[in-house]
Amino acid sequence: MINPDTPPRFIAVEGPIGVGKSTLTRRLAHSLGYQTLMEQAEDNPFLERFYAKRQHAALSAQLFFFFQRVQQLGELPQQDLIGGSYIADFLFQKDALFAEVTLDANELELYRKVYQQLQVEVPQPDLVIYLQAPVKVLRERIKQRGIAFERNMDADYLEQVNRAYSEFFHSYHQSPLVIVNAAEIDFAHNDRDYQQLLDYLLEIRSGRHYFNPTFL
Repeated sequence: MINPDTPPRFIAVEGPIGVGKSTLTRRLAHSLGYQTLMEQAEDNPFLERFYAKRQHAALSAQLFFFFQRVQQLGELPQQDLIGGSYIADFLFQKDALFAEVTLDANELELYRKVYQQLQVEVPQPDLVIYLQAPVKVLRERIKQRGIAFERNMDADYLEQVNRAYSEFFHSYHQSPLVIVNAAEIDFAHNDRDYQQLLDYLLEIRSGRHYFNPTFL
């Protein structure tokens, strides 16, 4: 067991669908002895309809995820966050990223009003890990996952999401950030790549960093 005082105290793993963030989150949690805070996409009753016809369920799916994330973070005891026992497979601030990609102008205005009315305050992670990969890789991994309704996801939408993530993290400075080239990394089965990343993360305390095991 790694000393809990050594790694960052609250970690968030992010990236587009199919990039492997949930797999990495669970594996890091096991190595560090952390509890996980996982996005529960399977609980969203609007998601299948969203992937089939985005414009018919975008706002419903967006607000469901928004309230789910607010509830998850709101229920965490503050002493646990301060003590550093959680790793999440989402960054709360990315909620607005998806809203801007999926909602039309009127829906986006409504979403922003809801956000402002709730006056949401969430803790900033001590470290953010951003996994990135090209759309071709994401589509192949989504296909391998075998979730039926995800097959309706079109390449244009995935390209929009991927681009939005890149732009978001290009100007992200709220927490220390590690940008990981995950295009050829299999964190589920490749112990060498995973261990390299784990060792790398334990040394980070500030700034922006890039991890690419193919060049190490």
